[in-house]
Amino acid sequence: MTVYGESIKQVVQEKCSDGIMSAIDFTIDVDVDKDPKGDRVVLTFNGKFLPYRRW
Repeated sequence: MTVYGESIKQVVQEKCSDGIMSAIDFTIDVDVDKDPKGDRVVLTFNGKFLPYRRW
């Protein structure tokens, strides 16, 4: 997350509008795709989107 966190946040905002992905009720699945050129890591983030609110 240190390397890709800001980029992931920007993609979430681009696809969902301004807001964040909540860490409450959040899961990460890690899988491996076997590939003759080298195995690939598949990360699936599943979290609720929370739009920013203006007060």
